[in-house]
Amino acid sequence: MEARRLIDSASFGPDALKTLSQAFDEAWADIEGNFGCDQAREAARVKLATALLSIACDDSRDVAVLKRAALETMAGDYRWQGLQSARRQ
Repeated sequence: MEARRLIDSASFGPDALKTLSQAFDEAWADIEGNFGCDQAREAARVKLATALLSIACDDSRDVAVLKRAALETMAGDYRWQGLQSARRQ
């Protein structure tokens, strides 16, 4: 899966990668029910992984903080896309 590959291949130390992986898994467990088809689920997983990596650093050790920040970043992206779509109509 692309999302897992993004996280596993990120340039962070082993402790940070373990934390990022756990934060991703916990965040995904919270939102996976919002995405129906396999294509939408995989796109959402990639978006979540990208959001998580955009806010992480090598000192990242707090799973709850990373999870919350990644979900907030992802939600903000969806809101922004919705606003842009509404403006085009």
